[in-house]
Amino acid sequence: MAPRPSWQGHLKLSLVTCPVALYTATSSGGDVHFNLINPKTNNRIRMVTTDPETGPISRSELVKGYEISKGEYVLLTDEEIKSVKLESTKTIDIERFVPAKDIDRIYWDNPYFLAPDGKVGQEAFTVIRTAMEKSGQIALARVVMSTRERLLALEPRGKGILAYTLRSDDEVRQPDEIFGGISSAKADADMIQIAEKIIEQRAGPFDPSQFTDRYEEALKALIADKQKGKKPAKVAEPSQDNVVDLMAALRASLEGKAAAKKAPTKASAKTSKSRARKAG
Repeated sequence: MAPRPSWQGHLKLSLVTCPVALYTATSSGGDVHFNLINPKTNNRIRMVTTDPETGPISRSELVKGYEISKGEYVLLTDEEIKSVKLESTKTIDIERFVPAKDIDRIYWDNPYFLAPDGKVGQEAFTVIRTAMEKSGQIALARVVMSTRERLLALEPRGKGILAYTLRSDDEVRQPDEIFGGISSAKADADMIQIAEKIIEQRAGPFDPSQFTDRYEEALKALIADKQKGKKPAKVAEPSQDNVVDLMAALRASLEGKAAAKKAPTKASAKTSKSRARKAG
């Protein structure tokens, strides 16, 4: 089943336009989701919308309200909210091209796939995508999603376009808010050198398939055990290393990693033994 688009409208580069659709580029389908259950009845708890004065009320009767002072709201219906129309409500208008390195990574937010919506605009879409690819730069545009206008960063990806929403400047905290209390004293040069060697030992290509959600897997195993009537196994607490001698800890880390690299695996050890027998 094809995914449903999150947004539909037009992509525009100057006077060239084509119908497009935005699709979320990520999926949370495998996540473990819990419901609140009353253990006495095994019934799922339902959340009921309630007015503190009149009691339960249907969601269809509710409207959105913006609080202007304590307990005072400006009420807006869905029709009134939809009446606020910008060009970016239905058009992704490319405004500027910038080098990718100019966009600080902290501003990148959620990824989407941008694709032609139907066959009519595929030629225009391909022209825009190819021109973007040849420019080697990131295209900046705006789009209205979830009752707010977002800045979009667009770049070619395969036959389509990868679109990232970018956080606005007022959404990003200044680093000094968090890092201000960190000491400015320089670290020991020898310690840094050992740490660099540890980094070299752990260097390798990025393979996302190697990084599974171990916590989610453990939750699923727990659920499976409970379903079978098994008593959940006790899991040892993760070790909390209390580093007293930093230099000793760095050296031990370096030596431990080097030893692990030299130590043959069971498979390689068996292979070595069989080769030795054949040679004998």
